[in-house]
Amino acid sequence: MMNFRRQNEIVFSCQIALNCVTLFTIFSQPFKPIKIKMNTTIRIALAQINTTVGDLDGNYEKIIRTLKTARAERCHLVAFPELTITGYPPEDLVLRRQFIQDQKKILSAIAAQVDDIACIVGFVDESAETLHNSAAVLQNGDIKAVYHKIELPNYSVFDEERYFAAGEKPLVISLNDILIGISICEDIWIPDSVAEAQALHGGAEILLNISASPFAVGKGRDRIELLQKKAEKTAAIVAYDNLVGGQDELVFDGQSLIIGPDGEVWRQGAAFAEELIIHDLDVATVRRRRRTVRLPYAASDLKFRSCERVKLATEERAAGVPQKITPVEMTLEEEIYGAIILGLRDYVHKNGFQQVVFGLSGGIDSALVATLAADALGPQNVNCITMPSQHSSAGSVVDSIQLAENLGIKMINLSITDIYRRYLELLQELFAGREPDVAEENLQARIRGTIVMALSNKFGWLPLATGNKSELSVGYCTIYGDMVGGFAPLKDVTKTMVYKLSNDRNAIAGFDLIPRSIIEKAPSAELRPNQKDQDSLPPYDELDAILELYVEKRQGVSSIVAQGYRAETVQRVARLVDLNEYKRRQAAPGVKITHLAFGKDRRVPITNHYKGR
Repeated sequence: MMNFRRQNEIVFSCQIALNCVTLFTIFSQPFKPIKIKMNTTIRIALAQINTTVGDLDGNYEKIIRTLKTARAERCHLVAFPELTITGYPPEDLVLRRQFIQDQKKILSAIAAQVDDIACIVGFVDESAETLHNSAAVLQNGDIKAVYHKIELPNYSVFDEERYFAAGEKPLVISLNDILIGISICEDIWIPDSVAEAQALHGGAEILLNISASPFAVGKGRDRIELLQKKAEKTAAIVAYDNLVGGQDELVFDGQSLIIGPDGEVWRQGAAFAEELIIHDLDVATVRRRRRTVRLPYAASDLKFRSCERVKLATEERAAGVPQKITPVEMTLEEEIYGAIILGLRDYVHKNGFQQVVFGLSGGIDSALVATLAADALGPQNVNCITMPSQHSSAGSVVDSIQLAENLGIKMINLSITDIYRRYLELLQELFAGREPDVAEENLQARIRGTIVMALSNKFGWLPLATGNKSELSVGYCTIYGDMVGGFAPLKDVTKTMVYKLSNDRNAIAGFDLIPRSIIEKAPSAELRPNQKDQDSLPPYDELDAILELYVEKRQGVSSIVAQGYRAETVQRVARLVDLNEYKRRQAAPGVKITHLAFGKDRRVPITNHYKGR
């Protein structure tokens, strides 16, 4: 019997001989280099779409249409905005159990339409009777993962803590070996939280954030700067998908972003318009940068110590060469005008109206509202009424007619002189012995408001209020009169900005679309002979500057006076703002364009004895 050692020697010799034959065979063939497959490119689609709160079926149809387009464009992944299915913000709708169940059915229906493309959709998840603002990761007919928003905003117009519980763990998905961190809106705004944990603990090379970030003046630039810093800090590509559209007082401006790991803006979505942003991302840029740049934070700096990981794969698709498209800068006036147009159009259409109606006084505010309405809805859907009284100047009527002709809108001329005289006769005995005052003046505004509402009721036209923020701030408006309306396009626009927007619109038109006589005349309510706004108010440039400090920046009287304003004027303005809270509470909703608008932004009690200055 052969001993064990000898047996091993024979086996080893045979193995060597076999290997030699194999090597000879390999090297006798033509040389073919071995390919090491390293997947670094992914085609994503950011669906910047306009959803409607509560329209589950309509939102479903829009999602499916967009999904099909992304699939046809051979995208690996398509992302939709925050709370896509419900619309944002759904507010107390989420407290209805049936609503939660219905939107979960829509999510399942969407999942059934998804093949191997990865799809990120916002919805409300429910676990143990707790609600979460969530993102579902869909693929091949299934819900592969659900992420719960961790950072819940509870300031300004946001009150998410009223409805949702915070998530507990960041999520990173691996798609064809490319690591993508999924987050929702506020998650990416908070430092050393979700995004940093995804990059450090999860190795995320792309930070994908689905968002519903409302517009405010200058906020677009703030977003870019914040996301640039986030990209640089994490050495990751940031893909930011923002909602677009109007919802009550809020306007979502879109302007979705793709930013490279060095902070360079690669792509920016359209402002105030829907767009499917398709872009090829090469994470080799991330991998190269991370080999040369140390992340400027450690695990001990972060709120989270780990991430949930989910692995997905799609079929191979040829991706193109990543491109960089320089975003177009907008002026301040263009931003504000675009926001109002979108907010007005969506408020009218989403609430089932086609046409609007309002009083056209010959003044600058109603002239700008007429121009905005014509631009937003088409001239054929705009109806205006000039309602002169004995105190109205002839020029106001002529200017109104000229503006209507320039815009191509419908003009109705109804004098209220006889109606006003009849009111005075009716009240003569009751008013005997008292001098005419604001009571008689406001009768005219209320007669006009009644006529506007009569036409609204008869023809189904949405009435627009034409007042601006300056007037609303100090109560220089008539409740149940010129404040009548279902929507107030200029509610958050100061008088000085009204002039800037009007002049800018004329410059775009190339002629005086809004007649020069309207822009140059002294503002007047024309409720008494020779009345001028400046008889009752400080000059508008001074008034608006004080209002910005007192209302938007919440500064006290003494602080404002210290900045060079007259104490008597500041005290008077502050008093008027405080006294007229009851009027503003009853005002029509309007487009929010500043960082602090009247409405959900500012909640001051009507009954309020605080006089601190």
